Amino acid sequence: MKPTIRLRTRAQLFSLFTLLFSGTLFAQDVQLDFDYFKNEVQPIFLSKREGNVRCIQCHTRSSNFRLQPLNEHQLFWTDGQSRMNFDSASEFVLAGDDPLRSRFLAHPLAAAAGGDPFHGGGKHFHSQFDPEWRIMADWVAGAKSRREPSSVAVRIIQTNAAGDTSTIIDPETNQVVGEISDIEIPHGVVGAPDGSQVYITNEVMHSLDIVDSRTLRVKRRIPLSGRPNNLGVTSDGSKVYVAIMEMPGSVDIIDVASMKNVKTVATNGAIHNVYVTPDSRYAVAGSVHTSFISVIDTRTDELAWELEMSSGIRPMTFSTNADGSTKNIFVQLSGFHGFAVVDFESRKEVARIEHPVVPGEVAHLDGLQGAPAHGLAVSPDGKTLWSTSKVYSHVYIHSLPDLEEIGRVFVGQHPEWITFTPDGERAYIGAAGDNVTYAVDAKKMQAIAKIPVGQVPKRIAMVRMAVD
Repeated sequence: MKPTIRLRTRAQLFSLFTLLFSGTLFAQDVQLDFDYFKNEVQPIFLSKREGNVRCIQCHTRSSNFRLQPLNEHQLFWTDGQSRMNFDSASEFVLAGDDPLRSRFLAHPLAAAAGGDPFHGGGKHFHSQFDPEWRIMADWVAGAKSRREPSSVAVRIIQTNAAGDTSTIIDPETNQVVGEISDIEIPHGVVGAPDGSQVYITNEVMHSLDIVDSRTLRVKRRIPLSGRPNNLGVTSDGSKVYVAIMEMPGSVDIIDVASMKNVKTVATNGAIHNVYVTPDSRYAVAGSVHTSFISVIDTRTDELAWELEMSSGIRPMTFSTNADGSTKNIFVQLSGFHGFAVVDFESRKEVARIEHPVVPGEVAHLDGLQGAPAHGLAVSPDGKTLWSTSKVYSHVYIHSLPDLEEIGRVFVGQHPEWITFTPDGERAYIGAAGDNVTYAVDAKKMQAIAKIPVGQVPKRIAMVRMAVD
């Protein structure tokens, strides 16, 4: 006997279409996948939604769907706890059936969208198109892996150093199109190359927070060995390197597939920033405390070499040879208003450029935190080097490889980090003193937009994100 399809509301049409398209509608052999539940569904129970408590707050003491409590300082469930959560959730699922016949899906969904009339924990999802609800519906339908995004777009993410949000900007319109919340004092940010997730270091919880680009919510917090600063990701997306800003100094290495902190590499001094070179062959870390640059071989994840500079290591960036290997490290230094150039092969400083006074601009010397220049980036075509000055509120632009200054642009009070769109048409710079991000036409060397963001915007990155 064929099952009867009951569409109680028009909102169920989306669920029906999804199941018909995937070929799993009312399949009798659909099995609920544990790994998908653990890695994709469980993070939803920890997510903070505006106006709602987290699911875990109520369901650890629930008499029906019961979640295992997390111990103090525990950021995620163990495999054993996850198995217990899986078994509990499975009792409220009809695998492969009409999604709204599963209480697991219907109970937290708004009644107007086809959900149950009442849920003691409130309505967390207002539509069946909500990306978190869709993740859970995919699990009920038998999904074993995350759905590939149908569309990926370039986004600029600005972390707000004195807040608990990171602002998402569409470079096509220079408008704010989203916000990542629930990360207090977000520091560094990078994106997975495939657009699936974003990595943000969390100074308060001493964790690497993995944000699902579909939901913009934290899906996993990975404990680190100390308070993190900046981070870098390899070009294949397999590893994330995290700077640990605590003595005696180290870089944590995160395996993305297992979402685990797999190694801590000792360095000479607490690490302010770490970068992966353009060819992904090395992770280059710098210490403000000891003035050492530490270079880690990403094939072995062992320290390859070190170089002591004249003062603390601030932001760095790289130029490349014709074969893509690293040619130079450009380094900003504590107390120096400019940058130094280190030849990567010889491991020696070969040049130092000091930024000149900007005529008519008042020098700002308060709140420099030992870093008069604190933002560096090489344009995607490799032809220019951009360096910000907190003293004169400008970005200085130099040609490469000759290092001749070719332009300056006013970019607000205390300009910090710099990122580019992939085509190099625009640069984005966080003005920490103005709570805005400047968009700059890189060819004309003119500011074209001031985008309001959060409190004290510093670190910034171009990422790719799912937009479906």
